[in-house]
Formats: sequence, C-alpha cells, structure tokens
Amino acid sequence: MQTHIYTSKKLEKLIKKLIQTNEGDTSGILGKWNATVFYVNRKKCWLVSNAKTQYSVILTDIKAADLRNIEQLFKNAFFAQLIYDGILVDYGVLSAQIGTLSFHPTDNDKRTTGFQNQRLQTFQYWIEQFGSIENMPIKKLANRLNSDLIHMSKNRRNSDYTTSIKEIKKVLATLA
Repeated sequence: MQTHIYTSKKLEKLIKKLIQTNEGDTSGILGKWNATVFYVNRKKCWLVSNAKTQYSVILTDIKAADLRNIEQLFKNAFFAQLIYDGILVDYGVLSAQIGTLSFHPTDNDKRTTGFQNQRLQTFQYWIEQFGSIENMPIKKLANRLNSDLIHMSKNRRNSDYTTSIKEIKKVLATLA
C-alpha cells in the first residue's frame, strides 16, 4: 500500500530527492494527499491535506535531516491529530492503511490548493498572534482548521456543509 502525496512547487524544490515520477500502487481508502510548505520564524512547516476530506495535518520545524524519517513523522502527527480531534483509531491499522509515502510533483488539484491557501491565510493570522512556533498549540490550531465548515459537493445546498473532522470520521469508520 502506498499513500501518494503531491507537493507544491515550493516544497518540491526542498525535497527533490524524495520526488518520484511513477505512480506505483494505488492509494488506500484515504486517497491522495497534497502538501505545501510555509514558514514560522524561518522554520519550515508543512501543511498536508487529504484531498477527499480536506483534513489537515501540520508538521512543524522540518529539517533536511528529518526527511529520512518523514514517513514516521507524518504517521505520528496524523495519529496524534486524530486523537486530539476525538477520533479513535488503532495506530497499527492506520499505519498499514497509509503504507509507504510516495512524494510526487504537483497534480494541480485546484480545489485542494484553494483549501490549503485559505488555511494558510488563517494560519498566518495565528502566527502573528502567537509569535513563535514554540508558543503555538499546533494540534489545537489544526483542530480549528479541521473544524471549519467546508462545502464538499457540487450542489449548493446548505445541508452539504460539513467539517473535515466529520468527513475523515466517515472514511475511517470503514476501517473498523
């Protein structure tokens, strides 16, 4: 099993060695993810969003040395964020469902990119509010991002509004 993560052009330049051009295995029930980089006090942070659910995970202070353990860092951050958001799932099952990470150049998914850009704007406000990465409650802030109302369907009904947390719960419920 592989989880495909499509990177922004900025992030692609930073992790050239990890970028693959072949697609390989299909993704599991979680589908593909998109990742972009942003900075807090000159420290690299990643915003990784699931394309299906728009659920976001934030990886903070990623250094070049961390890239060889990025798979474990992502799985741990994703699991910890799920726990913080009140979603209980077995780590072994989640890890198996994620499998290995494969990083790819951008897939120009405008919908997910739009969600990420909006979330980065919100995050920029919090950066100014908290000042430094050490003062930021990352899991709490990611929870706020994942709790925002989003519109998931092409219809324009009010009943189609949901949150990323509700959507990821639906997807992960099939694991149980």
